[in-house]
Amino acid sequence: MNSVEIGNIGEDYVCSYLIKQGYEIVERNYRIRGGEIDIIAVNTDYIAFVEVKSRKPNSMVSGYDAINKRKQTLIVKTASNFCYKHPNKLQPRFDIAEVIISGGRVLSIDYIENAFDTTGMNFIF
Repeated sequence: MNSVEIGNIGEDYVCSYLIKQGYEIVERNYRIRGGEIDIIAVNTDYIAFVEVKSRKPNSMVSGYDAINKRKQTLIVKTASNFCYKHPNKLQPRFDIAEVIISGGRVLSIDYIENAFDTTGMNFIF
């Protein structure tokens, strides 16, 4: 199983998780030049921009730690573009989902709401 297949399993699982939490998935793999957001989901209060990190058990770097400041800036830039093209009144939120996968099976998910914010960044929502 390659990394793309593992990533797709993780994203599918997170979409199912979000739907069970009352979210609607509005976009997957939203791309602009220089940035991508894995999942964009909405509920009555928030538009959640979700970065999914699929990992094997005992990985050296956690999914959360893999989202450095540069990656956060790219996600926020992409989210700002999405909100510009799709205006809404929802509060933006940046979440990270770490999915542990072994042998094509999801072992666990660690979903962190509001994992980072736009402090110090020059983007408008």
